Amino acid sequence: MKTVHKNILRERRKKRNRARITGSADQPRLSVFRSNRYITAQLIDDTQHKTLFAGSTKEFSKNAKTKTEQSKLLGESLAEKALAKGIKKAVFNKGPYRYHGRVKAVADGARAKGLVL
Repeated sequence: MKTVHKNILRERRKKRNRARITGSADQPRLSVFRSNRYITAQLIDDTQHKTLFAGSTKEFSKNAKTKTEQSKLLGESLAEKALAKGIKKAVFNKGPYRYHGRVKAVADGARAKGLVL
């Protein structure tokens, strides 16, 4: 598969997924970006176009853990920050990625700490 074709398909998946998801102040959007090395996630209020909280696995990369475990820790830390501010629900936005592996670990970590996705 050509790289150009692969990128076009990825953008289509991203737009299709994003068209159905919006975040608000009481129920922000938990958006995930996955690179080969790190994962970043942020809670976004789409009505005011503001990022409420953000985090990255760079914070946890000092520990000798796998990328999946670091992703789970990222989800847990974002959930703790959200619950401290009184946010109990969020909408999960996986972007163009499959709900599998590190992306799923972020969601599982957030759910483990009490955030409803």
